[in-house]
Amino acid sequence: MKRFLYTGFILLALGAAVSAQNPEQRTPRISRGGDRQNRGGQQTEVNNGLPELTVRAQIMNEQLTQHVGNARWMRVIYREIDLTKERNAPLYYPVQEANGMKNLFTAMFQLVSEGKIQVYKYLPDQESFEDDNLLLFKDMLDNFSIFYEEVPARGGNPARYVINASDVPSQEVRAYIVKEAWYFDQNNSIYDVNTLAVCPIAFIISDIGEQRTPMFWVKYEDLRPYVKNNYIMTSNMNNAKTFTVDDYFRRRMFDGEIVKTENLMNLALLQYCPTPDSMLAEQQRIENQLKSFNDSLWIQPDTTVILSKKEAKKAARASKKESGVTTDNNKGAAKKEKTPAPQKEKAAKSAPARSIRRR
Repeated sequence: MKRFLYTGFILLALGAAVSAQNPEQRTPRISRGGDRQNRGGQQTEVNNGLPELTVRAQIMNEQLTQHVGNARWMRVIYREIDLTKERNAPLYYPVQEANGMKNLFTAMFQLVSEGKIQVYKYLPDQESFEDDNLLLFKDMLDNFSIFYEEVPARGGNPARYVINASDVPSQEVRAYIVKEAWYFDQNNSIYDVNTLAVCPIAFIISDIGEQRTPMFWVKYEDLRPYVKNNYIMTSNMNNAKTFTVDDYFRRRMFDGEIVKTENLMNLALLQYCPTPDSMLAEQQRIENQLKSFNDSLWIQPDTTVILSKKEAKKAARASKKESGVTTDNNKGAAKKEKTPAPQKEKAAKSAPARSIRRR
């Protein structure tokens, strides 16, 4: 009996030692809504239903990423998208979120407030996507006079910022600057365009009038995983929401005017095109350069192959007319010499034949 008690005591001691060395590890639960903390140690109270970026979404985003590092030829173009144009209206409407639909800036602002994407300061000379140029959420609110309610830090928790939906300046953002790279990848024989970054432009009314103010830069690769499921209406005739914001950029469904190209002197078109006519001519010249470079990459078919049927018939008629000029006189003379053939005389009426039949 003593032996059994001694063995049980040893087993209990071993169990206590094992439990002390390997304490129970609990997996922390990830909150899907409520307070979130961004990079600058700031929190915002939001519950806007934006999806979390899953592992599958991250893998898909990496597959859709266009790597321009292998490009043997590349040209960086800056375009301005005017949202007052009908073709660009899908990025502007609805101004306020309604029926589960939101415009591009509203979605962008909510992502920044939750700390899901990072934004960078707008520099007039050249943009920089380094950590030193990050724009904190509170600084953005103060710079653009966006009303918010600050909840002070308590018990080691950072401060929080509560913004009403009506205070989000989505109505003032009426234009975007899109930075895109036209590139040719020789290894894969691809000539394509890649959207690199987007900058919203706010038109703020002040004492001196309406001011055009670029707000910040956001890398499109960071923005795309969240807007590729944001369906928008792209036509007044077809109200079916068949395209997403990502489709709108990848298919180049917008109408944007060139305002700058990456060059050695870092000059915008406005700096060396003083008149509207010279600006329009320069924009057309750059567009033609992009098109002509694409045409020069591939072997063009024979011109006789690409002629339409109508043009081919017209060319055939012209060639026949040119070849028949020298024989027109001979043909005319032959026509004059030709006389109508005389009609055959009617055969004389033959005498009536006598019947040999007896009467």
